[in-house]
Amino acid sequence: MIHVMLPQHLRTLAQVDGDVEIDVAAPVTLRSVLDTLEERYPMLRGTIRDHVTLQRRPFLRFFVCEEDWSHLPPDTPLPEAVSSGREPFMVIGAIAGG
Repeated sequence: MIHVMLPQHLRTLAQVDGDVEIDVAAPVTLRSVLDTLEERYPMLRGTIRDHVTLQRRPFLRFFVCEEDWSHLPPDTPLPEAVSSGREPFMVIGAIAGG
């Protein structure tokens, strides 16, 4: 099971009180985690990735093992710590301002 941490606005949209756990088939990659997340919570489609291009939305970031994975290719395999559920896959809302 993959432990996914979502920002509050996406938790509200998905109608969940906290973090979610999803079962992702191997190989566990950025793409497979996001595909499974959107399949289980269809209301999140288009909020994390663009509907057509499947590119990450500009003000969201992905963190894995305390590292920013936002710009890595979508088929990059996730570390075993994340695929085993020991470490979370984090979707973080970026902070912008001046």
